[in-house]
Amino acid sequence: MSIRWSLVVSEETDRSLRSYLARTGGRKGDLSRFVDRAVRQAIFWETLDSVWERNRHLSAEAAQALVDRAVADARADRA
Repeated sequence: MSIRWSLVVSEETDRSLRSYLARTGGRKGDLSRFVDRAVRQAIFWETLDSVWERNRHLSAEAAQALVDRAVADARADRA
């Protein structure tokens, strides 16, 4: 399912992006795919930064122990 967005960007951003897409062989729909990918990537990095900040007090060993426990719990749920 696709949702339509109405976005407002500067003329400079529009020119830069359209020039980039033209140089890289952009076709119909590439602008939407580019925006979708950029949004997903921004959300990923913001989430990652948040997790890093929230867990910065943990030692590497403590973090690994939490990961090991979560993996073991997930595997136990599958069985």
